[in-house]
Amino acid sequence: MFDHIECFYRPGTLREALLLLRKLGKRGAIVAGATDIVTRADRSPRFFIDVTHLGLDFVRKNRRGCAIGAATTMMALEKSPITCRLAGGILAKAAATCGSIQNRNMATLGGNLANASPAADTAAVLLALDAQLVVDGSRRKRKIPLAEFYIGPHQTVLNGELIKEIVIPALPGGGRWGWSFQKLGRTETDIALVNAAAGLQADSRGRIKWARIALGAVGPMPLRARAAEKLLIGNALSEELLARAGEVAMGEVSPINDGRASANYRREMSAVLVRRALRECACHAGIPILD
Repeated sequence: MFDHIECFYRPGTLREALLLLRKLGKRGAIVAGATDIVTRADRSPRFFIDVTHLGLDFVRKNRRGCAIGAATTMMALEKSPITCRLAGGILAKAAATCGSIQNRNMATLGGNLANASPAADTAAVLLALDAQLVVDGSRRKRKIPLAEFYIGPHQTVLNGELIKEIVIPALPGGGRWGWSFQKLGRTETDIALVNAAAGLQADSRGRIKWARIALGAVGPMPLRARAAEKLLIGNALSEELLARAGEVAMGEVSPINDGRASANYRREMSAVLVRRALRECACHAGIPILD
């Protein structure tokens, strides 16, 4: 499995890890749980740099929002009181579907994002939450909106850098809130055929003033259904509006055929999951849906 690896490094500080990454270049790869690396066919890295001893496993809440260390495991996210309360607990729910218990005890949030799978469950949720990534390199540190992080399947904008933490900004105040995470897979913990995350905020009259809809496994990278979001703003929810939002979202995806599902099936299920997610958001927020 790892017979091509020449050396395994376990730096004690972030600076040591960054210097190693700079020195090794494309021959070096960052690892934590390594659950995604095991399944990848890419054998070009010759050296692993383990970041599990750098203090990057934390979940912290402050006035500006929430910060999550890149080495935080899916199990920690699933169990954290902070993530269980954040946005209706959708990040905790997504983490709970990321493979078996054994995988969730090893797999990390930073690794799930850096692997850049179009079907990553946490990516759709974090897109809906307007998350940003704090990435560090030997020469600079920068903050990247998750919406700008992916450039293709298993491709990101990282260039000799590693993800340090994920920052989720505080949500707009006022109004009524509802959130939902939906996943369609062959089994509860299997990789998603389609996943969807949604959030709604309504004013006192029940009109939508803020909306987020994100989808995964239906394009070369996780995506925001921005046209469907725009359709909702300023309107009261109705069965007709939910149906239209699903149709618009379906037009924004570009799925593929593979051994798990056809493109047409994924496209149709995108509309189904968007409608289902918006209904759950409305239910949690106490937003009426007109006939």
